[in-house]
Amino acid sequence: MYKKTCAHREYAFGTKLKVTNLANKKAVECVVNDRGPFVEGRDLDLSYAAAREIGVIGPGTARVVLEVNGRDNAYIRKVTVQTNALTGPFAIQIGSFTENMNAIRLKAALNLRYGNVYIQETELKGAVYYRVRIGNFEKLETAVSVAEELGQEGYQPFVIKADTKI
Repeated sequence: MYKKTCAHREYAFGTKLKVTNLANKKAVECVVNDRGPFVEGRDLDLSYAAAREIGVIGPGTARVVLEVNGRDNAYIRKVTVQTNALTGPFAIQIGSFTENMNAIRLKAALNLRYGNVYIQETELKGAVYYRVRIGNFEKLETAVSVAEELGQEGYQPFVIKADTKI
């Protein structure tokens, strides 16, 4: 909230955007660190700090111009393969949450670009976890390739042997 960040549906995490408010010509540089907005007609969701800097706190929305100014490569993640299996199906796990709404939100963000996104509910030591996964893939190479793409976007993917009971 107090860092100059933003949410965008497509730009990779770590993308640096210069956002200029067309009404007052004020500009801010912010970093994409989330997906969204999920409101019709909106392309960008600014943090409080970024919105304050370009004068959109009061009105709430503004017409802006976006310019890409590079990328913070610290957002790129490596793929972890957590299976020794040679035959599928395989899945890619992107997140595991104790709050169902967090899993639903991540699933919605991933559905913007990827198919076969699902949430698997699992109980472990008395706690319920909501695991967000993409799959299933018959070939390990295909799963790793998609996982590498997710890692380039800034997600922390790991490839697993898929549960065939889904």
